[in-house]
Amino acid sequence: MLKNYMTVNEVFGPLMFVEKVTDAKYDELVEIELSSGEVRRGKVLELHGDRVMVQVFEGTSGINVGETKVRFLGTSIELGVSEDMVGRVFNGFGIPLDKAQKVIPETKLDINGSPINPYSRDYPLDFIQTGISSIDGMNPLIRGQKLPLFSGAGLPHAEVAAQIVRQSKLLSGSDDFAVVFGAMGITFEEANYFISDFRKTGAIEKAVLFINLANDPAIERLATPRMALTTAEFLAFEKGMHVLVVLTDMTNYAEAMREVSAARKEVPGRRGYPGYMYTDLATIYERAGRINGKSGSITQIPILTMPEDDITHPIPDLTGYITEGQIILSRDLHRKGIYPPIDVLPSLSRLKDLGIGAGKTREDHADVLNQLYAGYARGKEARELAVILGEAALGALDKKYLQFADAYEGKFIAQGRDEERSIERTLDIGWELLSMLPEDELKRVRPENIKKYLKRGKAPAGQSEENRRK
Repeated sequence: MLKNYMTVNEVFGPLMFVEKVTDAKYDELVEIELSSGEVRRGKVLELHGDRVMVQVFEGTSGINVGETKVRFLGTSIELGVSEDMVGRVFNGFGIPLDKAQKVIPETKLDINGSPINPYSRDYPLDFIQTGISSIDGMNPLIRGQKLPLFSGAGLPHAEVAAQIVRQSKLLSGSDDFAVVFGAMGITFEEANYFISDFRKTGAIEKAVLFINLANDPAIERLATPRMALTTAEFLAFEKGMHVLVVLTDMTNYAEAMREVSAARKEVPGRRGYPGYMYTDLATIYERAGRINGKSGSITQIPILTMPEDDITHPIPDLTGYITEGQIILSRDLHRKGIYPPIDVLPSLSRLKDLGIGAGKTREDHADVLNQLYAGYARGKEARELAVILGEAALGALDKKYLQFADAYEGKFIAQGRDEERSIERTLDIGWELLSMLPEDELKRVRPENIKKYLKRGKAPAGQSEENRRK
């Protein structure tokens, strides 16, 4: 029989303080019964002798200090998981939002997960095709990797996230592929966009959605990514599935962390965020990976909006330390009407070499990637010179690189919101662009690949690619 405590001493923001408590444990789940009969939930945040700080999930409004009953349940927050969760929509606490029947759990798991022994980790190796050329061709996503997407306010990261969820697949054609999508602090319009888009395209049949709205409690925002990752771990390591986890927006998550930290009267760190934010983010990002002896895997794409487009802001800065690269959206490309506006030069996938090449994508992938990167970088330098000196002052070769940079943005980076490109098509477009440059400038491509692939992309002078195919 659980003991009822009626010793609530103080309520402050989302926090409640209970006195004269015996045998409470850190992170223990708490049940709070209001005088009206309403039951709310919370968890133990701190213990000071017999005084306990409780974080209330649904907020503390309406709590009467003298008439509230508190029960300590003796367990941490758990999520009932089942394979039947695939194709369903839940809120940030794992409660179904769709009108389908309640999920019957196969087991219950602690949402904080269990740390993966570093010795048990396996290397990420397999290429995941997103259908987006600027990711697949230049900064490939590898199964088991954590590759964040850095965006800015007003940039189309929601559309990019939805497109990745719709199109992602393993080249092996494995049916054991699922997507877990966790949204934190998004608007109703954004939530409706994601849900309707996934249902319309059929992507929801292989997806599990956890949706936390902007008007939901900030405490729920802190649980949402852990609910999503707990589901992913069950599908990956118990059911042998290859799971892609997309989390948006990690900035909203960090803001909720700062709000709770301020309520706890903790000493603030950089820009008011708690000093333990690095550790907290690591507990989320490090749940991606592969485990020796397990066929499944978790690949992670956290999405965050950089405040004021500042990549040195604590959230992207700490995220960059923990993860294996970053995909950066460019406001300049967005202004030009280019979608997706991915800036490939500062973007990076540190594990790309592990998942590309013969037998994985194609033997020319690394060569094309390196040569396109070098050509685009020189083309952007030529563009800057043209702004200062005028295009007429450029040499013939610089003009070619300037044309190459424009074509690269218009043909390789730019693609339709519903356009799914295979890796072969992406590489063929790369060769079409490289054919614009003199052959002796292709210094990062092996001669045998030039001989095999360059003619495939070369159209006769004055003739478009579309007409050449005809």
